[in-house]
Amino acid sequence: MERLKRLWWRFYPNPDKEHWWMPLIWLPFMFWFFASPWWKHVSLLYWVANTIVGLVFVVLYLQAFARGGRFRLICTLLMLGIAVATAPFNSGGPTLLIYCAAAGSFTTNRLRVLGFMAVEIAVLVFFNYRLHLDFGFWVSMLLLIVLVGLANHFAAISHCQKEELRLANSEIEHLAKVAERERIARDLHDVLGHTLSLITLKSELARKLVDRDPERAKLEMQDVENTSRAALADVREAIRGYRSDGFFAELSRARAALETAGVTLKCDTAPLELSPAQESVLALVLREAVTNVVRHAEAQRCEVRLVKEDALCRLEITDDGRGSDAPEGNGLRGMRERLQSIGGSLERLTGQGTRLVIELPLVVSN
Repeated sequence: MERLKRLWWRFYPNPDKEHWWMPLIWLPFMFWFFASPWWKHVSLLYWVANTIVGLVFVVLYLQAFARGGRFRLICTLLMLGIAVATAPFNSGGPTLLIYCAAAGSFTTNRLRVLGFMAVEIAVLVFFNYRLHLDFGFWVSMLLLIVLVGLANHFAAISHCQKEELRLANSEIEHLAKVAERERIARDLHDVLGHTLSLITLKSELARKLVDRDPERAKLEMQDVENTSRAALADVREAIRGYRSDGFFAELSRARAALETAGVTLKCDTAPLELSPAQESVLALVLREAVTNVVRHAEAQRCEVRLVKEDALCRLEITDDGRGSDAPEGNGLRGMRERLQSIGGSLERLTGQGTRLVIELPLVVSN
C-alpha cells in the first residue's frame, strides 16, 4: 500500500496537499469520451486509439495541476490540441474543453485566464459551426467553460494567499525561535558572566585569607557556595524567561561584588515608575556593566546614577578605570539589543575610565 502511495505521488505530485483531490472529482465525466466509441460500434483499432488518447489527456490534466508554471501552460495547450483533434470523431470531444478551462485557469494571472477563456470560446464557436452542435449543449458548454474557468482562477488566488500566509507564519515561527535562542544566550551570558566573576573574586580572596584569617576565609567560601546555588536558580529562571528581582535588588548585589573587588560604589538613585520589563532590562544592564568593571576596568571607584529627565529614565554607570576603545563585546551588544527591544538606547564614552549612558522612555500613568 505504501509503495502504491509513493508511486501515486510521483505521478501526481500536487503541492496542495490539503486540496489535492479537487482536480480528481471531475474525472468521472470523462466516461462520455471513453464510452462514445462503444455507442458507434467502431472497430477495435479505433477504440484502442481513442482510449490511449483519452488516457494521455488525463495524464496531461493531472500534471497541469501538479506542477504549475510554464509546464502547466504547455500541458493545457496540448490538452486543447487533443480536444480540437478528437471532436470530429468523438461526440465527447467538445466536453474536454471544460477540463482545459479548469487547468488553464488555475493561475493568479488574470490576463492569461481571460485570454485562454477567449481562445476556448472561439474553439467552441468553431465546433458549433463545423459540427452543428445542439443549441442546448452549446450554451451549456459555454456556461461551464466560463464558470469553471472563473472558479478555478479565484481558487488559485485563494490557494496562493494561503500559501503566502503559511510561509509568513513559518518565517515568524523561525524568527521567534531565533529570538528566543538569542534571549537565552544573552541571559546566560549575563547570569554566568557576573556570577562566575564574583565566585572567582571570592575564591581568590579566601585563598589569600586561609592562613591569615581562617574565619573570614570560611565566610567567603560560604558566600561562594551561596552564590553558586543562586546562579543555578538564575540559570533555570533565565531559560524560562522569568528572571528579574528588580533594579534595586541588583544594585545591592552589585555593591557586594564591587566591595569584594576593592571598588568603592557611590549611588545616586531616585524612585521612578518603571514597567517590569524596563526594570528587568535595567537590572541586567547594571549587572553586565558591574561585571565589566570587576573584570576589566581595574577601577577604584564606580558611580551609579539613576534619574528622571523629562519623559526619560537616565541611568549612568561610571568608573575611573583604564577605559578602552576596543570593539563592543557580546555583553555590550546584548545590553544594546535588550534596550532597543523596549525603545531604549545605550551610549559608551571612554577616556578617563568608562561611562555608560542608558536612556529609556518612562511609563506614563493614566
